Amino acid sequence: MTREPSSRPLGNEPVDPAADQKLVKSAQRTIHILEMLGAARDPVTVTDLHRRTGYPRSSLHQLLHTLIAMRWIEPTADGSAVGVGPHALLCGTAYLDRDPALPYATRTLELIGDKVGYTTHYARLDGANVMYLATRETIEPRRATSRVGRQLPAHATALGKALLAELTPREVATLLPPGPLARLTEHTIIEHDELMTDLEAARSRGYAMEREQNTTGLACVSVAVPYRIPATDAISCSIPVAAATDEELERVAEVVHEQTHQLAARLRAEGIR
Repeated sequence: MTREPSSRPLGNEPVDPAADQKLVKSAQRTIHILEMLGAARDPVTVTDLHRRTGYPRSSLHQLLHTLIAMRWIEPTADGSAVGVGPHALLCGTAYLDRDPALPYATRTLELIGDKVGYTTHYARLDGANVMYLATRETIEPRRATSRVGRQLPAHATALGKALLAELTPREVATLLPPGPLARLTEHTIIEHDELMTDLEAARSRGYAMEREQNTTGLACVSVAVPYRIPATDAISCSIPVAAATDEELERVAEVVHEQTHQLAARLRAEGIR
């Protein structure tokens, strides 16, 4: 006999994210639209949204009008396209504000940047992707441009590979999509077997690395922050490929490893999990 979901108000009842609940279609569609707009560099036309989502035009227009009225999205001057609005920013920054690990992590990024002279990043595994939570740019001309809130495929970043290396091969296979992985550059690893070999090398070295696998002209080294088991967060340094000799990569990796483990010890001491 199928159990009907309760219609009682939530009140103080805890929300169980693992509970088998029926998803609300309109909420799913709204979130899908916001995620598409958040991933786009420029406003997306309404026509393109309709083509990519397949939602009925009437439903799509109702959702867009509601999101515009609530200031979650903004239309262009001619009304033909929409982009993320200011209330989406407020919601995103609230996630950062309530993360107790982040203030300690940003200080660690600054310490690493001062020692190595490169841009540093702090990111968290989010499904098959990594989400950037903090970045500290170097002031030198060789700086790398990035932004908080961006999301990249875990298999194509040193950050993601450092975190995937914390998992078993079976867990990695379950997490990543089947078939060839997304290619960001000509150097991106797209075959699962090759990725597994790369992750095993990362485990042996104690840090992950990549050369131009997500951004042409840049190499990265990354170490997971082991304050959770398995680790969910990692720190990386972006290094111009011209400077990324084996000796330089090892020097940077040593600094990142030392500071990352000091960060993990501090977080554990503060009771942050």
